[in-house]
Amino acid sequence: MIEDLKSEKIINKVGGKFKLTALVQRRLGELLQGGRPLIKNIENKTMLEIVVQEILQDKIAIDDGTPAKSDKI
Repeated sequence: MIEDLKSEKIINKVGGKFKLTALVQRRLGELLQGGRPLIKNIENKTMLEIVVQEILQDKIAIDDGTPAKSDKI
């Protein structure tokens, strides 16, 4: 599980280690405050594992201020 956070795939997906750390921290906070997981299979998963899966499945991402691909004309 922690190995997933060290993989280049997830680091590159969010734009670097610091952005990954910030995203994980923010999302963990949301889940701890009662936020609903965005993935289906959460049985026997820790909150950290849920966050990693949400990132890998493109359910969450860093908001860098640029419009999403679907927002572009």
